[in-house]
Amino acid sequence: METNLLVLKNICKSFKKSGGEEHLVLDKVNLTMKEGEIVALLGRSGSGKSTLLRIISGLAQPVSGEVLYKGEIVTGAVKGLAMVFQTFALFPWFTVLENVELGLKALGIPQAERGRRALAAIDLIGLDGFESAYPKELSGGMRQRVGFARALVVEPTILLMDEAFSALDVLTAETLRTDLIELWLERRIPTKAILLVSHNIEEAVLLANRIVILGTNPGTILSEIQIPLAHPRDRESPIFRKLVDDVYELMTKRPRNAASKSETVPLSYRLPEAPINQLAGLMEALAGELYNGRADLPELADQMGFGIEELFPLLEALEILSLARTEEGDVELTRFGKNYVDADLLQRKIIFAELVIQRVALVAHIRHVIDDRPGNRAPEERFLRELEDFFSEEEAERVLLVAIEWGRYAELFAYKEDAGILSLENPGKKD
Repeated sequence: METNLLVLKNICKSFKKSGGEEHLVLDKVNLTMKEGEIVALLGRSGSGKSTLLRIISGLAQPVSGEVLYKGEIVTGAVKGLAMVFQTFALFPWFTVLENVELGLKALGIPQAERGRRALAAIDLIGLDGFESAYPKELSGGMRQRVGFARALVVEPTILLMDEAFSALDVLTAETLRTDLIELWLERRIPTKAILLVSHNIEEAVLLANRIVILGTNPGTILSEIQIPLAHPRDRESPIFRKLVDDVYELMTKRPRNAASKSETVPLSYRLPEAPINQLAGLMEALAGELYNGRADLPELADQMGFGIEELFPLLEALEILSLARTEEGDVELTRFGKNYVDADLLQRKIIFAELVIQRVALVAHIRHVIDDRPGNRAPEERFLRELEDFFSEEEAERVLLVAIEWGRYAELFAYKEDAGILSLENPGKKD
C-alpha cells in the first residue's frame, strides 16, 4: 500500500531585497510524495528548484506553509532525509572512508559500527579499494560516488538529489544513473523514495515515475506528468521520445508574466542570460540545411549539447526579440530571424538594434537617459537602483549586464566597466 512520505503544504519562500522589500521565490507550492516513487523537479533558472529542495531537507525554512515528513512537521535537519549535491562537497583532508563516515558520526553511531556501515556503502557504490584515497586522487565520477555513499550510508527513507549528475561528463553521468537505478530496482538500498532536481529533460524521463514542472518568478507548480514506463527505459522507443516532446512542450508554454508576441517586456522583466554569440549560433543552426528554419526542441538540444539551463534562456531571448517562436515543442525562426541570419555583420547589428529598442524597455530606457543627460553619460548605479525596485541586488546586476551586452552589440551605447559608465557609442551623434 502506498504511503505518503512527504507532504508540502502551501510552501512560500522569499528573500530580502536591498531596500528591505521581500522578493518572492516560491509561492504556494503543494506536493506529495509516496513510497516507491522517483519524482523529478524540472524548471527554468529562477524557478526555485534548489531552494525547495533545501526547505524539504530542513536546511532552509519557508516563510509560510509547512513540510511534513511521515506526518511530522520539518523544522530542521531530519533523520531519514539525505542529500546528494551538484558539487561533490567532500572534505579534501579526509579519506573516502572518513568522508562517508561523517553522517554516521553526526548521528552518534559508535566507531566500530560507523566503519562497518561506511565500508559496506563504499562497496555498494563501486568504490571498494579506494577507502584510503583522498578526493584529489579520484576522478569526478568517483568523487560523486563518494557523495552517494555518504548519503546512502545513513539509510535515508528519502534521497534528495540536487542536479547530482550535472557536473559529470556524459558517459560518467550515464553510468552512475544506471548504477543508481539498478540499486533502486534490486532493493539494495533502503531508500523508499527519490526526489531529484534536474535541468536535463531526458534524464528526468529516464529516471522518474513523475515529473513536476515549476514556473518562474515566483516558483510555483505549473503541471505534472506521469511517466508510465518500467525500468530500465529505452531512450529510442517511440513512447520515450513522445514523453520527452511532451515535457518540452509543457516547459515552453508562455508563462503568465511573459510578454506577448506584440508587447515590449517591461523594466520588471527578468531578462534571460543569453549571450549574443550563442543567440547568433542558434539562429544559424536553425537556418541550416538540417532544420531549414524549424526544429524539434529535443533534437536541437541533443544536437547542440544543451540542457534546459542553456537552451531555454536562448529561446526566451529569441522570442522576446521576435527572432524566433516556440510552439508545440518546436522552435521556428521568424522573418526577422531569417533576415538576421542572411544579413552581413553590419546589417545584423541594425536589425538587432531595431528589435531590442522596440521590445526591451530597459535597453530603450538606458538609451533615452543617455540621450537626455548632459555629456550623454550615465552611471550604471542609476539603473541598478531602479532595477532593485523589482529584483534582489544580485539579480538586478545580472539583468542590467544582459541589457548592457545587448545594447553594446547593437551599438546603442558604450560601457566602461572599470568606471561603471554608460555613454553614447558615438558622442555627439544621436540616432
